[in-house]
Amino acid sequence: MEAKRFEYKIDEKLKHKKHKDHAQSEHAHAKSPAEKEKIVYVCPMHSQVRQDTPGRCPSCAMELIPEKKTESHAGHDMSKMSHADHEAAMTNPQMAKEMEKDMRRRFFISLALAIPIFLYSPAGEGLLKIALPAPIPVAWLLFFLTTPVVFWTGSIFITGTYYSLKARKLNMAVLIAFGVLATYLSSAFIMLSGGRETFYEAGAMLVTFVLFGHWLEMKSRRGTSDALHALFDLMPLQAKVIRDNKEITVPSAEVVLGDIVVLKPGDKVPVDGEIIEGETAIDEALVTGESLPISKKVGDKITGGSINQSGAVRFRASAVGANTVLAQIIKMVETAQNSKAPGQRIADKWAGWLVIIAIGAGLITFFGWFVIAGASFLTALTFAVSAVVIACPDSLGLATPTAVAVGTGLGAKHGILFKDAMTLEGTSKISAIVLDKTGTLTEGKPKVTDTIAFGEFSEEAVLRFAASVEAKSNHPIAAAILAEAKKRNVFLSDRVEQFQSLSGLGLEAIIDGKNILIGTERLLRDRSIALENARGAIDKLLSEGKSLSVIVVDNISAGVIGVSDPVRQTSRKTIMELKKLGIETAMITGDNKKIAEAVGKELGIDRVFAEVLPEDKASFVKKLQDEGKFVAMVGDGVNDAPALAQSNIGIAIGAGTDVAIETGNIVLMRSDPYDIVAAIRLSKATVRKMKQNLIWAATYNALAIPIAAGALYPAFGLSIRPEWAALLMSGDSVAVAINAVLLKRVEPYLKT
Repeated sequence: MEAKRFEYKIDEKLKHKKHKDHAQSEHAHAKSPAEKEKIVYVCPMHSQVRQDTPGRCPSCAMELIPEKKTESHAGHDMSKMSHADHEAAMTNPQMAKEMEKDMRRRFFISLALAIPIFLYSPAGEGLLKIALPAPIPVAWLLFFLTTPVVFWTGSIFITGTYYSLKARKLNMAVLIAFGVLATYLSSAFIMLSGGRETFYEAGAMLVTFVLFGHWLEMKSRRGTSDALHALFDLMPLQAKVIRDNKEITVPSAEVVLGDIVVLKPGDKVPVDGEIIEGETAIDEALVTGESLPISKKVGDKITGGSINQSGAVRFRASAVGANTVLAQIIKMVETAQNSKAPGQRIADKWAGWLVIIAIGAGLITFFGWFVIAGASFLTALTFAVSAVVIACPDSLGLATPTAVAVGTGLGAKHGILFKDAMTLEGTSKISAIVLDKTGTLTEGKPKVTDTIAFGEFSEEAVLRFAASVEAKSNHPIAAAILAEAKKRNVFLSDRVEQFQSLSGLGLEAIIDGKNILIGTERLLRDRSIALENARGAIDKLLSEGKSLSVIVVDNISAGVIGVSDPVRQTSRKTIMELKKLGIETAMITGDNKKIAEAVGKELGIDRVFAEVLPEDKASFVKKLQDEGKFVAMVGDGVNDAPALAQSNIGIAIGAGTDVAIETGNIVLMRSDPYDIVAAIRLSKATVRKMKQNLIWAATYNALAIPIAAGALYPAFGLSIRPEWAALLMSGDSVAVAINAVLLKRVEPYLKT
C-alpha cells in the first residue's frame, strides 16, 4: 500500500511536551523551501475537493482547510509524527472536527434567532393566540432577525450556490438557497409594499433545520473517527531504542525504519516491527479484536498500539508513521466514508433535476393561481413559495452518506474494514462465496501427528530429510515439521543444495548427494514414483482428514508425515449462517481431494475444489461467475491474491499478507471466519437503510410538492403555509438522518 504523508492535528495538552522534546531537533532538521511540502486546501465535507490556493468548496461553500503535509525526517524515509500525531493518523480529523463545530455553531445561532421569529410570525401568533409586544413594527423586527439567519448562518448555501452555478452544477445547495431567498425576498417585497403577512419564519426555519441535518451527519462521521482515533491513545509518547550500542529514550516520533526497539513488561508498542530477541505475550485486542494475548517469539510480527504483557523483547521497526497498520486502518475507513455508493450517484443526478422541478413548480404554481385561477398576488405567492420550500429535500443528500458513515464505522469497530462505499453496498449482493481452507476455515497452525518410515529408512531419517528441506520454506506445514524436528532433537543437515519450490506441489533439493523430493501424492504421480509400499499409510492418514507430505529419496518413497490443521471453532457456524442468508458456499484448497472432502463434509460446504494450484484458484472463481453468481473470495495469503482480484468482492482475512490486503475489497482484522457473516449482515442492513431513505425522500417529493402548490385547496381547502412547508421539509431530513443512525441496532448481530 503506497504510503502517504499527512500532517495531523496536535492535541493541545501535548503541544508543550512535544515542543520541549523537539526544541533542538527542529533546528537540526530545518528544511529548505524546496524540501517543504506544498499546502493543499481541502473541503471539510467533500475531501475530493482539493486545490493549491485558499477558497470555498463549489459543492457546499465551506471554507477550504489547509491540509498540511508532514515534512520528511531529515535523513530518514518516514513521516515525522508524535504521539499526538498518531491520534489523527491518516484521516485529517481536524477537518471533521472543524466541520462539526461549524455546523453546531451555525445551528444554535440560527435556532436562537428562529424561535422569536416563529413566535412573532402569523403562525406563532395563531399558535399562542396572543400577539407579543414588539419594540418596532413586527415586519421590520422579523426582517432584522431573519437577515443574519439567511446571510450569516445560512451563508454556506448562498455561497455554495454561487460556486455551484459558476461550475455549472445544480445540487442541493442551489435548491435550498433558492427556497430561502424566495421566502426572504418575497417577504421583503411585501413588507416594503406595505403588506403585513410575510414568510420570514419559513426561510429561518428552513436554514435552521437543514443545518441540523448536516450537523447530525457530521456527528455520525465524527463518532466513527473518534472511535478509531481512540486506538491511538495507546501509542506511547516515548520509545526505548538501541543506538550506538546504547539504550536511549526518544520520542516515538523519532523511531525510524530499522531501529531496534526495546520492550519491557507493560510497555506499549510504539510502531510495527518484527521480534529479533526474546519471547513474550502481546495484547492485540484493540487492534485485531483477538481477546486473548498472543504468544510472540523471534520472527513474529507485532503491531503498534498493542501492549506487551510479560516478557522482555527487542524488535526491529518495520513500519512507522503513515505505514503502520493502525494508520492504514484509519485511512481505509476515512476513504470509505468519503466515497459514494452507487445509490448516492443516482440521487446526485436526481438532485440536479429536482432543482429544475422545484423552481419550475414554483413558477407554474404562481402563474396558475395568479393568472389562470385569478387568485390574489399574496395567495399565489404563498402557494409558490410553499412549493419551492417543501421541494428542498436535504434528505436526498443525506440518504446514503449518513448510512455509509454509520455502516463503515460499525464495521471498523468490529474489525471489518470496507475499502469504499461501493464495496459496502455490493457485499449485500453476494450469492456465492469461495473460502480458502488453510488459515481461513482452519487454524492455519498445523501440527505433525504422524511420522511413518518405509523400508530401510528410520523415522528420524525421514524427519531429518523433510525438516532440512522445509527449513528453506515459509509454508505453515514447513513450520509444523520444523517444530516436530526440534521437539525430537533431530539434527538438520546444513548441506542443502539446488533447492527449488514446486508451486503448490512440494519441494525438491539435494542433501548429502541424495535427491530429496517432498510433496503431494499428485506430485509423485506426475514424477511416476511408485507408492505401493506407502499406499496403506497414505490411505489411513487421508481417511483421518490429515494433510500429507510424502518424502522420496532417490526416487524411492522413504516415508510420509501426517499433519493435522484443526478447523476453527466458528467455521461450522459461519457456513450455517451463510446458508441461512441464501449464499452458496465453496471451499478451495491445494490439499488432497479426500482431505478436502472430509473437511467440506464436516462443515457442510456445498462445493469443494481440491488439488487446485495457486495460479488456478482464480479460474474456479471465474467458473462460478460464469454461472451467473455474484462471487466473494476469502483468502489470507499471497497465493490467494489472483482469486481475490478476480472475485466481485475480495475478502482478506486475519493477518493476511500485504498483497492479499491490497487486493481485497474487505479486510477482516481478526482470523475469525464468522466476521464474513457479520460483514454481509452489516452490508445488507446498510443497503436497507439506504433504500428506505431514498424511497422515503422520493415519495415525499412526489406527494409534498403538489400539496404545497395547492392541488387540494379547491376541493378540500387544504393548504400549507411556507413556514409549515419548511418544518415538514426539515422534519423529513431529520427523519432520514435518525433512520441512518438507527443502523447501530444491527450491532448485536455482528458478534459471534
